[in-house]
Amino acid sequence: MTNRQQNDRLDPATVIRAGLDLLDEKGLDAVSTRAVADRLGVRINTVQWHVKTKARMLELMADAVLGEIPLTDLPAAPDERARELTRRYRHALLSHRDGAALVVGTYAAEPHTLRFAEALVEALLKCGPGDREAAWTTWAVIYFTLGLTQEEQAVGQRPLGDILAGAISEAAYPSLHRVAGHLAPTSFDERFESGVAAILAGR
Repeated sequence: MTNRQQNDRLDPATVIRAGLDLLDEKGLDAVSTRAVADRLGVRINTVQWHVKTKARMLELMADAVLGEIPLTDLPAAPDERARELTRRYRHALLSHRDGAALVVGTYAAEPHTLRFAEALVEALLKCGPGDREAAWTTWAVIYFTLGLTQEEQAVGQRPLGDILAGAISEAAYPSLHRVAGHLAPTSFDERFESGVAAILAGR
């Protein structure tokens, strides 16, 4: 098959879908234009024809993840709408292996990302703060969600409680030892809700 024939039978959406499938199966470290090309059974330059570089491919993959966030059937109250949008954002990240690490490593000014940001900023503007406060609250919510979700996905099946118990002695780290029980893997949902509530309450 010629390069032109390979290019013609592929499109960017197919390349990005293959990249996401590879991400889910093997993790972010395994994702490259060469690995995607191997998965699709084409040459690497065929993949690069559609996505140019690995960095660009990761941007489009991150945007595709945010494209999975439904923006309909949202609460009418703007503060509850902002909370629900943030919950859906976290759910989209958790739906893909290393989803948070993928998104945090990109700056995708792409349609799905911009549509989500528009919905969140609109909700926050209707909550009453000024333009700067709405913009900065958006960043705070997004960064918090990315960071917590990245930690949650990094923990995976590792026994975090055992790691902390072995590393934090009461004598050396009394304050950390005192709160260690609240940092268990089972607390991520509660920590997320508490953190988002605190950010939105301080807007």
